Amino acid sequence: MRIEILVSPGCPNARRTRDMVQDCVRSLGVTCVVEEVVGDNPSPSVFVDGLDVMGRSAGSGPACRLDVPTRERVLIALVSASARPRPDAGEKDDD
Repeated sequence: MRIEILVSPGCPNARRTRDMVQDCVRSLGVTCVVEEVVGDNPSPSVFVDGLDVMGRSAGSGPACRLDVPTRERVLIALVSASARPRPDAGEKDDD
C-alpha cells in the first residue's frame, strides 16, 4: 500500500493532516510508508494507492483545499486498500 500526502509549502493544515494519517495507520496496524510530497499541489491531499481519499480530484496547482481530508475518509481508504488483492510475491507491484 502506498500513501502520499501532497502539501504546498506553508500549508497550515499539513502537520495536522500528517499526524492524522499516521494515527490512522497506527490504529489499523497497517505496515506501509507514508510519503510527503511538497510542491505545487492542492493542499493537503491524501492519496492511498493513487486514489484521493476525498473521492474526487482537488484540481491542480497550489491551493488550500476546502475539503480537507478527514479521519473517517482516510480510515475508509486504508481499509479498502487493505482488502484489495495484492500481486503475488513473484510479481512486480508498480504502486
